[in-house]
Amino acid sequence: MRDLTWVEISKSSLENNIHQLRKIIGKKTILCPCVKANAYGHGLIETSKIFLNAGADWLSVNSVYEAKTLRDSGIKSPLYILGYVPLDSIKLSVELDCRLVVYNYETLNAVSSASTSTGKTGKIHLKVETGTNRQGILYKDLKAFAKIAKTFKNIEIEGLSTHFSNIEDSTDHSYAELQLERFIEAAKTLKETGIDIPILHCANSAATILFKKTRFNMVRPGISCYGMWPSLETYNTYIQEIKNGFKLSPALTWKTKIAQIKNIPIGEAVGYGCTYITKRETTLAVIPVGYYDGYDRSIKNGLVLINDHIAPLRGRICMNIIMADITDIPGVKTENEVVLMGSSKTTALTAEDFANWAGTINYEVTTRINERIPRIIIK
Repeated sequence: MRDLTWVEISKSSLENNIHQLRKIIGKKTILCPCVKANAYGHGLIETSKIFLNAGADWLSVNSVYEAKTLRDSGIKSPLYILGYVPLDSIKLSVELDCRLVVYNYETLNAVSSASTSTGKTGKIHLKVETGTNRQGILYKDLKAFAKIAKTFKNIEIEGLSTHFSNIEDSTDHSYAELQLERFIEAAKTLKETGIDIPILHCANSAATILFKKTRFNMVRPGISCYGMWPSLETYNTYIQEIKNGFKLSPALTWKTKIAQIKNIPIGEAVGYGCTYITKRETTLAVIPVGYYDGYDRSIKNGLVLINDHIAPLRGRICMNIIMADITDIPGVKTENEVVLMGSSKTTALTAEDFANWAGTINYEVTTRINERIPRIIIK
C-alpha cells in the first residue's frame, strides 16, 4: 500500500556519488559524508548504510539524537557531530564513541568529566574561526584553548576544522583563499606550540570538488553525496576550470497521486484567495500534497509531471493540497502517479527547479520534505 505521497531514493545514484568523490580525493583521504537533516531529506539510516557500503569512511551528523539513531541501527563507523552538543548530552555522545566539535571551555570540561565516568577517551575536533563567524574558536584564543585541552589526559585532540563562508556562492574565491590561509596558519601555530593534530579538515562539497589543496586528511561533502551541485557558481567553475569527468546523479524522486479530476468553466477561481482565475474551460487534478509535507507555500509558477507531461500548478499551495492544470494532457485518471520532483520517462523537474520557484536553494528543498513521508530505496 502506497501512502498519499512517498519519496524514492536511488541506491545506484547514491553509490555513484560516493564513488565519484572517492575517485577525486584518493584512497588515503577520509571521506566523511554529511547525513544531518535526515540525510538532506533522503532518509538517515538507509542512506548512511548505502554510503558506508559504497566506500565512505566516517559520517557526520548535527546532533546526538542523529548519532544515537545511527548507533541503534547498527552503524559502527566513526561519527562526527558537527553541531552543538548540550552539556547534559555529552556523556551520551562519549558513550556512543562520537567525535565532538569543541570551541568552548564548558564543553571541554564536560567531555573530560564524561570520559572519566565512562572510562573512554573523549575525541574532540577543535574548530577555528576563519571568517564565517558562526561556531568556532577565535584565532587569537586558539593557542591558549588548545594548550588547556592538551592538559586533559582523557581527551584526544584528534582534529582541527573550519568551514568556508562563500566558496560555493561565488566564482570569485578570494575570500575562500583567505580562509584557507588562516586555517593553514592556525594548524602551523599549533604545531609550533607542540600540538600536532593528525586530522585537518575544512572541505565541503564545493571545496572537495574544486580545490585539491582544501582536502587535507578528511573531506566533509554534503549535498554532492546526494547528486546535487552546491550552486550554479560551483558547477560553472567546474565546467570552466576542472572538467575531469566528475558526474553527479540526483538520487531523490518525490511522488504522489491524483485524488480528484474536475472540469470547471472559464472565469472560475482556483484555491484560497482567488489568486488564479481560469482563462478557459479547465480540467484540474487535485493532488494530496501541501506545505505540511514540505511543498513550499511560497512556490510561484510551479510544475508537476503527470503521464510524462508537464502540468502547471494553479492557485495557492494549501496545507495538504495542490491543484494542477491537466487540460492538455490526454488520458489522465484518478490515482495516476504525479512526480513532484525528479524524473519521469523523458522529463525531469529538479531540486534546482523547485528552489527557483520557491526562491530558495536546493539544500532547503530536499531537507524540508516531511520526515513522516516514507523513503523507499530503489535500484
